[in-house]
Amino acid sequence: LMVAEPEKLYAMPDPTTPDSELKTLTTLCDLADRELVVIIGWAKHIPGFSNLSLSDQMSLLQSGWMEILILGLAFRSLHYDSRLVFAEDYIIDEEQSRAAGLEELSRHILRLVGRLKALGVEKEEFVVLKAMALLNSDSVYVEDHEAVQKLQDVLHDALQDHDLNAHPSDSRRIGKILMMLPLLREVATKAVQHFYTIKMEGQVPMHKLFLEMLDAKISEVVCKK
Repeated sequence: LMVAEPEKLYAMPDPTTPDSELKTLTTLCDLADRELVVIIGWAKHIPGFSNLSLSDQMSLLQSGWMEILILGLAFRSLHYDSRLVFAEDYIIDEEQSRAAGLEELSRHILRLVGRLKALGVEKEEFVVLKAMALLNSDSVYVEDHEAVQKLQDVLHDALQDHDLNAHPSDSRRIGKILMMLPLLREVATKAVQHFYTIKMEGQVPMHKLFLEMLDAKISEVVCKK
């Protein structure tokens, strides 16, 4: 998983366009669309993921993609005070978040950043947690739950082995790390709702893959109700 970690991402916003709420949201939606392509390729490197049926692979990706995006964003932002590192060249502070209508969502993401920082989550733990977020996505459309559970167990064992070796004096560490998954899901749900509202307003251009994943996630939420 460490080897499979994606290269650094660049937003490359148009320097000729003046800053505005529309420009910020357009840049973020474009960035999310490109990250989704990367995530689909990354998922194939999770041990055993490619052995799942294509239907289950897609169900898990459609369910857990926002959690993966949010966790990556939070981890990149660990060493930036109250700023969110969406990409190497796109770092947003509180004032910019407010101007783009992202103040509340940013506050929730920064809560997650605070939890990661307080625990001192390492890169090795982050990559396993990211894979666990995908396989723990609780998709209502997964068919082979037993196969998914086996992959979850493999990842749990990998995290446990790492923490036993790297933090032998902290026997509760793995529990503290896993307890971040509910908060991650909560923040990701808020992000999906926020960007779906933006989609319905129709002011911000969105690419096909991002739209499809957004619609799939909303459909899943409705189905669960």
